[in-house]
Amino acid sequence: MMLPQDNYRIALLSAYAIALHAFESLIPMPIPWLRVGLANIIAITTFILFGFRSAMMVTLIRVILASLFSGSFLGPGFILSLGGGVSSMLAMGLVLSLVPGLFGPVGLSLIGALSHNLSQLFLAYLLFIQKIEPVLLITPFLILIGTITGTVNGLAADLLIKGLKNNQESIQNTRR
Repeated sequence: MMLPQDNYRIALLSAYAIALHAFESLIPMPIPWLRVGLANIIAITTFILFGFRSAMMVTLIRVILASLFSGSFLGPGFILSLGGGVSSMLAMGLVLSLVPGLFGPVGLSLIGALSHNLSQLFLAYLLFIQKIEPVLLITPFLILIGTITGTVNGLAADLLIKGLKNNQESIQNTRR
């Protein structure tokens, strides 16, 4: 059972993720469908601080509401975003349950980025392209970009987590 503060936390983190998603859509990209995935900073932070369930809820809320706000709900972009988001959370959750403590924010972000890209390629092939050659052609590029953005997002999440923990310690010290 979720407590009211858990619901509040998930709502607030989802709002941050949606805001980053909206901000990112304003950044011009050389390829229209290419995204850096800034909202994943919030997802990784949520995953590490509050666990799998909270992170999955933040991811689902962000994907659904962002697609509703952008008018792409149930379209190809929504399907790819949902598949990528869910698979990345599942991959990070699986890795963390199998080898707890082995990976920090950057490692988990890289696992999530790889899973996200591979699931999107699979869904694009299965539902839209149905030719393996274009998928194989673009795979190395997406893996490279995913590795770069996964590293940057993981580093940003690591900084955010450290800042939040330091802030929490400061608050606790002032209450004493």
